[in-house]
Amino acid sequence: MAEENNTPIETIILIDTIERLGLGYHFEYEIEKQLEQIYKFHHLHSPEYDLYTTALQFRLLRQHRHNVSSDVFNKFKDNNNDDKFDYKFASNAKELLSLYQAAHLRVHGEKILEEALVFTTHHLNLMLPQLVSPLRDEVKQALEQSVHTGISRIEAQKYISLYEANHDAKSEMILKLAKLDFNFIQNLYKKELILLMRWWNNCGLKSNVSYSRDRILEGYLWGVTCRFEPQYSYVRIAYAKSVELLTKINDTYDNYATIEEAKLFTDILERWDINEIDNLPTECMRIIYKCTLNLYEDYEREAIEQEKIFAVPFAIEAMKQLCRAYFRKMKWFMERQLPTFDEYISNSWITSCIYVFYTFIVPGMKFVTKENIDWLMSDEPNRLIVGASNVTRYLNDLTSYEREKKNGIMLTGIECYMKHYGVSKQEAMKKFVELADEGWKDLNTEWINSNNNNNYSIPKDYFEGVLNYARSGEVFYRKSDFYSDPEGLAQQIIDLFVDPIII
Repeated sequence: MAEENNTPIETIILIDTIERLGLGYHFEYEIEKQLEQIYKFHHLHSPEYDLYTTALQFRLLRQHRHNVSSDVFNKFKDNNNDDKFDYKFASNAKELLSLYQAAHLRVHGEKILEEALVFTTHHLNLMLPQLVSPLRDEVKQALEQSVHTGISRIEAQKYISLYEANHDAKSEMILKLAKLDFNFIQNLYKKELILLMRWWNNCGLKSNVSYSRDRILEGYLWGVTCRFEPQYSYVRIAYAKSVELLTKINDTYDNYATIEEAKLFTDILERWDINEIDNLPTECMRIIYKCTLNLYEDYEREAIEQEKIFAVPFAIEAMKQLCRAYFRKMKWFMERQLPTFDEYISNSWITSCIYVFYTFIVPGMKFVTKENIDWLMSDEPNRLIVGASNVTRYLNDLTSYEREKKNGIMLTGIECYMKHYGVSKQEAMKKFVELADEGWKDLNTEWINSNNNNNYSIPKDYFEGVLNYARSGEVFYRKSDFYSDPEGLAQQIIDLFVDPIII
């Protein structure tokens, strides 16, 4: 991939370019090999690394699960100014931007990276009006969405445009390869969407469950976020189907069923028997129930074919567990029983749907074992699952709060927190932003440790899929509730699935 006489700095710039253009999956082995060599033999404390290259290499190494210390940034502090970052860097947008992107891979207790995020965000916002494109566009996009927390395929599409506009740095060969690759994968996505739409039209959910949201495209975007690479077609389609089905089930509990009907639906689903279908009180519930069992019959056939039959009981239990949690939340609301904040959050780890999603995609994950599913479904939620769920849950609660209050829904995470801790709405909302950021620190910690801890035997693609769940939550919920009101993501969906890049 890299020329033999490339310096370490030239190599990391090339790796970053290839990955940000969306081409990294083609060179995964070569990239890992190069970064392993750099990690072992080239020290970031060396004077040859300026702030830009130090931050870039730090970010790349952490993205590839190398536990490099954040004290490499100590050399950029001003020891005469309370150990803050030296203000000589405050006017260099390229260096600030590199440090800003690196700071999003911080873990708990890294005060220097907390300071780096505040420092870079402040100064990049100040200088933004004076910058000239394409650097201005890159800074603006980064302030809206960091590379680490964004959806990789959306980030690649945006970076291709930035890279093309950067006449001084671009390689025409790499640029053309990136465009061809993007269009090739987009064509694959279009074919998958045709299959998905066919299922959607035939299963009865689209035409017969009128009270619920239709989110088939948005659900497919969640699937693309989980695994965008060509070989994970099953994963994307299965993910999208489960998102659409769970949206219908969730809306049934929230907007349609009485508490008696919801209890009956939960109990019948618990028994998992198609012969019970006529005992359901409404046609909509019968359609949802039939679709659920049919979908899991298809899942079982695929699991047998892929030698993943061990996952079937876990997948079914995850669905039952989710409906119990939906009913528990509904019961709290209908009976005006505001739970403690801890009770609410424990239940929300389940209603985040993460257990359903990541059992349902198992037939498409080649190296997942029964032990991995045991890890996922353990009685004590592991830190990775909690971190990913918390990012999505806290951001969702933040952006949906006003809408739910307007609709008369009293049971929200914000309400629970306000009552539990006796704080104002503003204080609760500020805390939820902090808690979502804490979730990212948990995720970053687990991601780095997964490469250095013998107790971890989770396949990298499956592990990263859970990390990508938080990225979906970040994009869908950080600024607004784009899942309930998807207009805010319409352009990204068009760019990703409809319009090819002109070569």
